Amino acid sequence: MITTVQQHILQEQRRFPHASGEFSWLLSAITLATKMIGSKVRSAGLTDIVGAAGDVNVQGEVQQKLDVYANEVLLHCLSTRASVGVLASEENEHPKIVGHASDDAKYAVVFDPLDGSSNIDVNVSVGTTFSIMRRPDGASCDEPERWLLQPGTKQVAAGYVVYGSSTMLVYSVGLGAHGFTLDPSIGAFVLSHPNIKMPKQGKYYSVNEAYAPSFPPGYAEYLQMLRDGQVNHPYSSRYIGSMVSDFHRTILKGGIFLYPPTSDNPEGKLRVLYEAFPIAFLCEQAGGKASDGTNRLLDMQPTSIHQRTPMVVGSQVEMELFEKMVASGEIASLA
Repeated sequence: MITTVQQHILQEQRRFPHASGEFSWLLSAITLATKMIGSKVRSAGLTDIVGAAGDVNVQGEVQQKLDVYANEVLLHCLSTRASVGVLASEENEHPKIVGHASDDAKYAVVFDPLDGSSNIDVNVSVGTTFSIMRRPDGASCDEPERWLLQPGTKQVAAGYVVYGSSTMLVYSVGLGAHGFTLDPSIGAFVLSHPNIKMPKQGKYYSVNEAYAPSFPPGYAEYLQMLRDGQVNHPYSSRYIGSMVSDFHRTILKGGIFLYPPTSDNPEGKLRVLYEAFPIAFLCEQAGGKASDGTNRLLDMQPTSIHQRTPMVVGSQVEMELFEKMVASGEIASLA
């Protein structure tokens, strides 16, 4: 017997105190949108969907055509759900208050519609990340920042979709992380990786070492310790350059994924709300740990919608060594 993601959500919500039929209806909007995005990704190169769209987003990055398409699809699908009051995206400077928002709207959804889209031209895996927050008590529909600017511990659900050799969704409602592979023959995400558990120790570290000279003190020494086998065995380097793909390998195979600050970006480059928070949430749900380079990442209190942060996520053994070096002052911060 197969279990689709919709069936799994319905099963999970029986154990999840905040979930409801509205919540599963909301998540179905995300799965529908990502199926549409995945279809476009698979046809990249055959249709006029590859390349720059000609505009620059709020991050100062050149928008790709697929960025624009993915953003529009997610906004459309999610805005039709009555339980959604606020939407925020990497591609939009300001959050969107959904037109039919009312006192019945319970959730805010933030997302990066297409992480790693600059790699699409060379057929490298890309992804979508999302996070769902519950509406704070007393927050009105005309103050979206109150809905969005909550610590990562307040996430009621988060996930990502990786568009690779297969299209795979990994999500959690705080009761473990579960993976679903899209079966194109039936058009449904099917449970393929139940209750994902990150190995306590892996064999790989993942970081863009080209920027190592501008990392904060201690990072180079930490990486050298891994390469030298000072943590039970020597590590190998694996780096794709698409965050979702690099983390997907890490959650399944173990190890550590680092996105440190640099001298040019002392605050880090990953966006807190829709990149770092969902990845950190899933990492912890799979038994790993997530840090902003100094503290537990999910404890961070964001102050702006597009705020950035460093991120270090991985298995227990690698993260415990990292945290030990931070505590001793061997690894420092640039901020």
